[in-house]
Amino acid sequence: MSLRIMVVLAVLTGITGSPSVTIGPEADSADMRAHPNSVPETAEKTEIFGQQEVIVQEKAEENVMATGELNINHYPARRAAQVVQHYLNTRYGSPYRLLQLHKVHRGNAEDVEDSGRKYELEISVQELNGNTTEKCSAEILFPRGEQQRSPQVQASYEELLKINTKAQEEALYQQYKMNSGLLSAQNLPDSYGHIEPDMKPFWHLSIVAASFVMLNESSENTLYNMAQVANITQLATENDQLKFDGHILLHEMVSQEIIHWKLLFTWSPPDGVKVLQMEQLPHRHDGEKPPNTN
Repeated sequence: MSLRIMVVLAVLTGITGSPSVTIGPEADSADMRAHPNSVPETAEKTEIFGQQEVIVQEKAEENVMATGELNINHYPARRAAQVVQHYLNTRYGSPYRLLQLHKVHRGNAEDVEDSGRKYELEISVQELNGNTTEKCSAEILFPRGEQQRSPQVQASYEELLKINTKAQEEALYQQYKMNSGLLSAQNLPDSYGHIEPDMKPFWHLSIVAASFVMLNESSENTLYNMAQVANITQLATENDQLKFDGHILLHEMVSQEIIHWKLLFTWSPPDGVKVLQMEQLPHRHDGEKPPNTN
């Protein structure tokens, strides 16, 4: 038994690194094995591991999440930083402004009495369309309690917001506001990772809308990324907003689940993205065709 415990400890100690952003609904099996969370998650699900080995694994997790200075290559810092990405996209994202976590430079965590667990991070965020990166600080509080609540985030990025996208956004808005036909698209990206250039603004727009879901659902035990837009349909509206009905796929990288959500959201250049409804759809088996959300 002691030899088996030593083997588990050796595996846990030797794995570092941070998960990569996923742009498709399936994760390569080699990437899953290399993921820093794969050993703990597998250890919990593997029946050949005895109870003592699982206890050792749990203690190792507790040590990783210890209060104080964080190892930026371990998952607590990365998960908290990913929440900042979702938060920034809900506030500043658009079809031509999309923010992505670039790097975690420093992290600290502490338990806040009767409130939850607070992370203080120094990170770099990249604006993908302008290929501009800015380094700054953020605070994330994961509330404590039996009922899950959205994390509270404080962060701002001044330089990234100076990128002027007004002309592009206004042109896109006018094009689809005046069109006699309504937009309808599926599988962004397709199974080869390809997105037609004229559909990329709607891929970005869907990521911004999905960020509201990912922010709301995030905890210390999750790591969400956008995987695919199964379908998106423009709806008729009599006000100044463009209105969309979408079916999106999210990749929860800890469990390796693909989670389906239906979203109803609006967008206009002055008002940004507003999510009107969000509904998690029932789990489907691999290969099962997603339903139309029209």
